[in-house]
Amino acid sequence: MRQAWRVADVRSAEKALMATLPGGTLMQRAAAGLARRCALLLRESGGVYGATVVLLVGSGDNGGDTLYAGARLAARGAAVRAVLLSPERVHAAGLAALRQAGGRVVADLPARADLVMDGIVGIGASGGLRPPAAALVARLGALRARDGARPPVVAVDVPSGVAVDTGDVPGAAVHADVTVTFGCLKPAHVVGPAAARAGHVELVDIGLGATLRAAAAVRIPDAPDVVSWWPRPGAASDKYTRGVVGVATGSATYPGAAMLSVAGALAGPTGMVRYAGSAAREVVRQHPSVVVAERVAEAGRVQAWVCGSGLGTGDDARTELRSVLASPVPVLLDADALTLLVDGQHAADLRRDAPLVITPHDREFARLAGEAPGADRVGAACRLAAWTNAVVLLKGDRTVVATPSGEAWANPTGTADLATAGSGDVLAGLLGSLLAAGVPAPRAAVAAAYVHGLAGRRAGTGGPATASDVAAALRPVLADLR
Repeated sequence: MRQAWRVADVRSAEKALMATLPGGTLMQRAAAGLARRCALLLRESGGVYGATVVLLVGSGDNGGDTLYAGARLAARGAAVRAVLLSPERVHAAGLAALRQAGGRVVADLPARADLVMDGIVGIGASGGLRPPAAALVARLGALRARDGARPPVVAVDVPSGVAVDTGDVPGAAVHADVTVTFGCLKPAHVVGPAAARAGHVELVDIGLGATLRAAAAVRIPDAPDVVSWWPRPGAASDKYTRGVVGVATGSATYPGAAMLSVAGALAGPTGMVRYAGSAAREVVRQHPSVVVAERVAEAGRVQAWVCGSGLGTGDDARTELRSVLASPVPVLLDADALTLLVDGQHAADLRRDAPLVITPHDREFARLAGEAPGADRVGAACRLAAWTNAVVLLKGDRTVVATPSGEAWANPTGTADLATAGSGDVLAGLLGSLLAAGVPAPRAAVAAAYVHGLAGRRAGTGGPATASDVAAALRPVLADLR
């Protein structure tokens, strides 16, 4: 499990560590790691010696990291050219080191570059890039390397122009191929539109771990985490001990929602799926192992309920939702069930002891919360989780999972291939299956989003993916994980 910290906590940890070290030690550690990663990139296009490296240098420590890394590359034979965006505030020692190693200051971008280092602003900046920097960054796309390709852009700590604590991109910003960050991850690396601008993120250890004592702002699951949480049947397991998930989705009008959510549930770890709804005939025809009923009250015993997708918003749907919420088991609400919550008629039904998970996309979030998630998606999800006393899975390219206590996770496997009708139905069924198998609600939400994202990637490899393709990809993805 990886973690990301906010700027204030990083600064506090850096200050504590620097008090125990000779001056400049952290900057040299950062520069060494940065130069090493740039050298590896240059190796792919002919090596460091003779390569042209362009440094975009702002003020402060971020500029110093960039200049010292450039000095190391210059010492290995690279032609390093530094464009100073704030010459009057440049890191003097770093600039002296660059010049001593043979690097030069230039007034503008050279005609050719094999690598560009973005050291314009670091984690202390706010707002988008200022116009001069934005204009310079806009011209990077015209550069070509010695092999004719576009040179890679390496961001120093974070892509310049992004909002570090929220992952928002409030204006012009760098779009990096690689981001080399120091000490720990920051939220901009893993959430919001900033994450897409970070490219591949590489963490350089500068010794910050011992002094980084604050709680992480957001956690990022990895495959071993998901595998360790995923239930597996044992020798004594049967269909009931593995868990039974109830699915109250779809209708005669929208039978596809029922089919897709059931397909997601069947790919999960439970031993039985019970379906309740007016699409029962279609469900059992496509999934003969599913036990069907017309209503939730007639479905029989389950260990968790999934409710909402394609259910409708009429009186019958409202009755089914009340039946689901009255059950003493974990409940996942999606789509139409979320719409039914907006008018407040189910406020009393939500006062339940068993776990509740809600899975809104941005428009559903806005209806529930009264406003869009905005720039801080993690903060918004945490606020909604506290207000509803539910685990919130806020869908998006970097899906956020938040708990009422303020813990948050960012899913790293998201893909645009999941932006297709019915994909959320599949996710809901899979997540409900994990709940019924006894996985705690936060872990169930995180694991389901992770596997669903991988399935979306797999489904999209042959062209545009449908929700049925995503459902079909769940089992091979799980087999690969194991």
